[in-house]
Amino acid sequence: MTRPQRLVLVAGTGTEVGKTWVGAALLGHWRALGCTVAARKTAQSFEEDSGPTDAEVLGAASGEPPEQVCPEHRWYPVAMAPPMAAESLGRPSFTVAELVTELDWGEGVDVGLVEGAGGVRSPQADDGDLCDVAAAVAPDAVVLVADAALGTIAAVRHAVNALATDHGGPGAIEVVLNRFDPTAELHRRNLDWLRRRDGFQVTAVDGNALAILARRLSPLGSPG
Repeated sequence: MTRPQRLVLVAGTGTEVGKTWVGAALLGHWRALGCTVAARKTAQSFEEDSGPTDAEVLGAASGEPPEQVCPEHRWYPVAMAPPMAAESLGRPSFTVAELVTELDWGEGVDVGLVEGAGGVRSPQADDGDLCDVAAAVAPDAVVLVADAALGTIAAVRHAVNALATDHGGPGAIEVVLNRFDPTAELHRRNLDWLRRRDGFQVTAVDGNALAILARRLSPLGSPG
């Protein structure tokens, strides 16, 4: 399998934390830096008629058709974990190895982004969760998206431990606190605790923070 120059896995501490939004923003920043990008969603499950799918959002950001981002046979129109959705729809079961084999990057990709479904322990296939996908694709970095509000410290700790311990871990884990409000004391204290007490690399989504993160993760760096 051809591999991008830099492979980034976007994971979440749970559902609805903004993984796709953060991934799309990073793709836009990488393109602005002059990077050739590609986005991949191993499988997606969703409610019909509930707005654009993750593959459509990521494809709009990367400049690819959504069917290239996520193969059509991995679209499951039921709001459950993908293997559960497949079973509910009477469709064939699948493995992590099958999902990884379907990641077709093509040639000349500077940054490839893979987004999982749900949280790091959410089932991605019949035989594994996102930690298993991470172990299989061996990303150069993981962007772990979390909400900035109450409960985020425990959620981030659990997710980082699962990624870094159970399967050897990725090369780097970048924590992103989404929906960060700099005027909220709890958000500021969560950020400080994760950085100072736990020693995590944390980006708070505020101002141009994601642009800075994109430059740090880009193999090309900042132009000029």
